[in-house]
Amino acid sequence: MQELGTGEAVARAKAIYDYGQTAIFASQADPRLHMVLYVPPTAADGRKLDLLVAVHGTGRTSAIDFRDGFAEFGLYNDCAILCPIFPVGVLGDGARSGYKFLEEGDIRYDQVVLAMVAEMADKYRQDWSKFAMFGFSGGGHFVHRFAILHPERLWAASIGAPGSVTLLDPTRDWWVGIRDLEARFGKAFQPEYLAMVPVHMIVGDADLETWEITHKPGGKYYMDGANDAGKTRPERLAALAGSFREAGVDVTFDRVPGVSHDRMKVLGHVKAFLAKVLEGRRAK
Repeated sequence: MQELGTGEAVARAKAIYDYGQTAIFASQADPRLHMVLYVPPTAADGRKLDLLVAVHGTGRTSAIDFRDGFAEFGLYNDCAILCPIFPVGVLGDGARSGYKFLEEGDIRYDQVVLAMVAEMADKYRQDWSKFAMFGFSGGGHFVHRFAILHPERLWAASIGAPGSVTLLDPTRDWWVGIRDLEARFGKAFQPEYLAMVPVHMIVGDADLETWEITHKPGGKYYMDGANDAGKTRPERLAALAGSFREAGVDVTFDRVPGVSHDRMKVLGHVKAFLAKVLEGRRAK
């Protein structure tokens, strides 16, 4: 069997590991955190792509589900898919939920995602100064809080079934409200930029279990008002939609009949929303 020359071997390795459904990469900004992508092979020929960042839930395995679940969408809509992977217990304490609130110990997950996007934009020679973001469950936590803090970086946001929500309430501190946003994150809330982001919110109408989302005194994320947005995920997401709309945000709300807490059963609605926004974005 004839061996491949060095150039051929490099090209083949790139085709296998860097395009299509990629290998898992460590973040250069923080190698404790990882990412996996779908990159349409046409990017190797210089084709320009948009970007969707899809954020996993508490189990983390949905990073692969989203990479693969959005692959066909990405191929036919010239859109790369970047799925961050934030391991459970990254600080050695077994904690599962730190990323949902953007900060954990010395990690600022929002800044790591921005660094991942910049790293991959350089790697694939793309302009991803703006991107879309989707997340479900724990990822829905992350996406709406990222949108509150960094709306100027987004061309769309799709928020799926978060267990708890941060309302745009200037009378309460983070994470229930945003009163201390600038003191905590070094950045003030910019409602004028958030109002420019098309926002999609989605939850199943049968997503009614509360065992994992009810905050109790003594819990790590318990604070006054932690349960005030509602008892169930549909109630809490509706409260978030109302809060965003009061701030001038155009919110598309999908309450999917007969669906419980099932991430894969909402992807069709998410793709339809993103395709519509992409069409309008590219027509400008």
